[in-house]
Order: sequence, then structure tokens, then C-alpha cells
Amino acid sequence: MASAKIGDVIVFKREGKNLEGEVSAIRENSVLVQYGYSKDKGEPLITVVNHKNYKIKSK
Repeated sequence: MASAKIGDVIVFKREGKNLEGEVSAIRENSVLVQYGYSKDKGEPLITVVNHKNYKIKSK
């Protein structure tokens, strides 16, 4: 199981696409990830990813 830290860039899948995002918070079973900005509202796109469902991107 991966164990990302705040600020790490991770790779995860959403709707069949590989996405990258930066970890902004860590929970017991998941991380909160910012992976872009909404084109319409200019707000950050944030999602929750289970620890089993991501890989830390190598630097």
C-alpha cells in the first residue's frame, strides 16, 4: 500500500483516464488530491483517492 505525504504528486485513475494530482490532506484510508482547476468556475478540482488506488509519481 502506498503512503503519500502532503505535497506528493500521485497518479490515479478517474473515468478510465490516468490523472496526476498533489496530495493536500491525508486520512486513515484515503488522501484528498487537487488535480486541476474547473474551466467554468476557476475553482480547484479535488477528489478523494483510497490508498490502494494510487501510486506516488517518481521524481
